[in-house]
Amino acid sequence: MSEIIENTDSVSELESNESKHEKKEEYAYLEKGGFSSEKFKIELRGLPKFYGIVELKKLMNEKLGLNASKIKRPRVSSNWLFACFQNEEERNKAITALNGYSWKGKTLTAEEAKPAPDPLVRKRKQGNSNDAQDKKKKEMENKSQEERLKDATTPYWNIPYEEQLKIKEKEIRQLLMKYDNEMWIKNFNKRSEIEAKRKLHNGLSFDLLGIKGSPVTEGYRNKCEFTVGYDEENQLTVGFRLGAYATGTICVGPVAELNHISDAMKEAVILFQDFVRKSNLPPFSPADYSGHWKGLTVRHSSFSNEIMLIVLMHPQDLSQEELDKIKKDLIDFFSTEEAVTCGIKSLYFELVTKRKSGEEPSKAVHLMGATHIVDSILGLQFRVSPEAFFQVNTAAANILYQSAIEMSEVKSDSTVVDICCGTGTIGLSFAKHCNKVLGLEMVPEAVKDAKANAELNGVTNCEFFTGKAEDILPSVLARAASDVVAIVDPPRAGLHMRAITQLRNAYRVKRLIYISCSPASAVKNFVDLSRQCSKTLRGAPFVPVRHMIVDMFPHTKHVELAVLFEREKIPDTSGNVELPEGYNDYAYF
Repeated sequence: MSEIIENTDSVSELESNESKHEKKEEYAYLEKGGFSSEKFKIELRGLPKFYGIVELKKLMNEKLGLNASKIKRPRVSSNWLFACFQNEEERNKAITALNGYSWKGKTLTAEEAKPAPDPLVRKRKQGNSNDAQDKKKKEMENKSQEERLKDATTPYWNIPYEEQLKIKEKEIRQLLMKYDNEMWIKNFNKRSEIEAKRKLHNGLSFDLLGIKGSPVTEGYRNKCEFTVGYDEENQLTVGFRLGAYATGTICVGPVAELNHISDAMKEAVILFQDFVRKSNLPPFSPADYSGHWKGLTVRHSSFSNEIMLIVLMHPQDLSQEELDKIKKDLIDFFSTEEAVTCGIKSLYFELVTKRKSGEEPSKAVHLMGATHIVDSILGLQFRVSPEAFFQVNTAAANILYQSAIEMSEVKSDSTVVDICCGTGTIGLSFAKHCNKVLGLEMVPEAVKDAKANAELNGVTNCEFFTGKAEDILPSVLARAASDVVAIVDPPRAGLHMRAITQLRNAYRVKRLIYISCSPASAVKNFVDLSRQCSKTLRGAPFVPVRHMIVDMFPHTKHVELAVLFEREKIPDTSGNVELPEGYNDYAYF
């Protein structure tokens, strides 16, 4: 009997050791090379219903003197998230500062969070188990690599285009209905007015003009960022990931059958793939941070048929002499007749390593050819640099910008303030319809491009300024005439709350066009633009008047949404504008 017990204990001890080994393996990535944001993170709970990541970072880093390097939100909207730090001291400081802190009427709680297990290890363990896989996983396993890549990059690839447009319009309508309801909740004294408007606009208190399809649905992207890795047959490939690392996927699939990439871009990818395969260097591995080749960014102008390549590489321990040799080999390879025939006019090289908080991002180094390529929107030409923001679907951008001009009702004596102007594409498109354009952009290189684009097109009524919108908007608005139309085309996360406040309090801004590539993220900005006056938002609200959808991204779930807001007018008995309570002269910039 004692022998059986001893054997049982041995089995239990063996199973326990195996479990400990598996658990250790799941977290081995924390001790490998490179910094992981999972190592020093906290869980922050009790957040208010409406807040922005930018304003949360401002609270943490500027007001409380913390040093958050990354914010990780759950996929489903919730009142909690993870905040990551560089070391244990910074994490502990954050817990002390945030736990019990009152923000927007809510009391926050902060505590240390455990790192997530390595998804690759977890997936391997699941693969070795005998547990039944769920239906979705089995369906994925039965699909070919090509089908899974299409599902990952262009999920609507097998849906007729007209049906895609109907799906997208329905989804945006549902999103706007939630926004409309939020306005009803926030503006108690306007509920009857909102309800009356809903009867006129098919359930919404504003016009929804419907969706405009892209004139080009195949090979429409003028910019793509490709990954270097191994496909499922262990062949070195330049393409797209079959799934996210978080799902345990690092395999890369080839792009030959994807319908949103042009043939010229595919040829350039294959050329670079040949170069990488002939080199003696392996691709970078996100699993253990080894390897060198990371990616390839390709920009392709349908106007000039020019191609720009930006090669991305991790240097690891390569010497400067070895890096110089790689650069020379790239120049020689892409100077061949085959590369020239493909349309490659510009080549850049960029070293990419893990950045620490506060570090400047790496810069691409020009190797050969032109420093820019040229593309065109609404008859204007624009030079495109490696870092420049340029709408990825040039044909649909023509529709988007022309529609924005028409929606704005801009006049010959109007001043257009282009916020987040990038390289000036929107502002320059407005220039011939107004008196003056004032552009704001925080990226200095983009402002240089905007000025160069104005000169290239002979446009003389545009000025561009460098700085954050929330910092320089008042001084720029001081240069504006009485009739001001603001155009906002912010990054995916939307505008900083301070910029929204500046717009609300700048009463000379009568109309506002808000363009968003992520309508779900922009809804918070919409709510703040249209909420009733307060001590902070002193200026009269902006009222949503018209919404229009442009399908900038065929075969995907994404769209561009353009919204026309008009400043609410509160006339008194004499016919003059009555200022809302709490509004003062400082609101007139």
